[in-house]
Amino acid sequence: MKSDAGSAPRFPGRGSPRAKYPCDVANSNAANTEHASASSAGNQGAHGSSPLRGITIGLDIGGTKTHGVRFEDGRPVADESAGSSNVQNVTREEAARNLADLFARIGSGPVARVYAGSGGIDTDEDAAALAGLIQPLVPGAKVTVVHDSRLLLAAGRAATGVAVIAGTGSAAWGRNGGGAEARAGGWGYLLGDEGSGYWLGREAVRHSLRRMNQGLPIDQLTAALLKGCGLDHPNKLIALFHSPETGRRFWAQQARHVVEAAAAGHQDSNALLEQAGKDLAALAAQVLGQLGLDGPVILGGGLGMNVVPLQESFRRNLSQAGITDVRVLDQEPVFGVLELVAEAA
Repeated sequence: MKSDAGSAPRFPGRGSPRAKYPCDVANSNAANTEHASASSAGNQGAHGSSPLRGITIGLDIGGTKTHGVRFEDGRPVADESAGSSNVQNVTREEAARNLADLFARIGSGPVARVYAGSGGIDTDEDAAALAGLIQPLVPGAKVTVVHDSRLLLAAGRAATGVAVIAGTGSAAWGRNGGGAEARAGGWGYLLGDEGSGYWLGREAVRHSLRRMNQGLPIDQLTAALLKGCGLDHPNKLIALFHSPETGRRFWAQQARHVVEAAAAGHQDSNALLEQAGKDLAALAAQVLGQLGLDGPVILGGGLGMNVVPLQESFRRNLSQAGITDVRVLDQEPVFGVLELVAEAA
């Protein structure tokens, strides 16, 4: 399974505010694949010279939800969400249902183009699979699918630099002025996703089980985790964690207990957020080094945009490496679609 880095539980009030409608050393082609429907190659030209003229549907597809915005001549006019349509994390049938639900609300009329960013887009086949689900919903439209980190960099108003996603999963992707691209992480929860919501949720379980084995009393984090999971003893976390009834999204949602316990002064929870920021900074530094850049670094995703202690750790660890141009995304990644459409024209 691959990373569904783009989404995570939200933590209202914990970080930078997000505007709903903003004003606006290798080439890693596999990680940033684009797929355009051949049946619609001439559609855009029919709308005149402006690349944003007509109806554009922007999609940000993560492990938890699909966020869609309808733009008319570059202006956002509708903003809706549905369940995840990431085909690496839900079945094709579920993804198709969620996309159909979303497009029923924002996809009416002669759509000129759909630009989608999704986690788990690592090959041409990944992109084509997702585009194949979208195309029937918008006959005649041009459909482009890329890795969701590209949306984040564009939404951060940067043409070059590194985007770091801390959501359900984690990943870093960047591009320099010469067009070279590089990536770190994004391997999925079995191989990585350090600093992500899933990682924090799993570490909360490990913390609770470790204390149980050591004969220590239930602490604040364990108590919150047990209550959130509907359990009465830490030992029951083992079966629940391995149960087919839970998965990446469920455990990523438990990250909120770490954030809340840290805010209340729980030392071990604060240490987990510090480590998450350090691990994410290491991803960013790796990509910067590969591309010969010193910034900017843009942090996004549900955790990255909202959890202040994680942001502070991220900035501090990058500063120690001499990287000071570090920004937290201040708008939803889907609004980066406008920049990418204009850039591709």
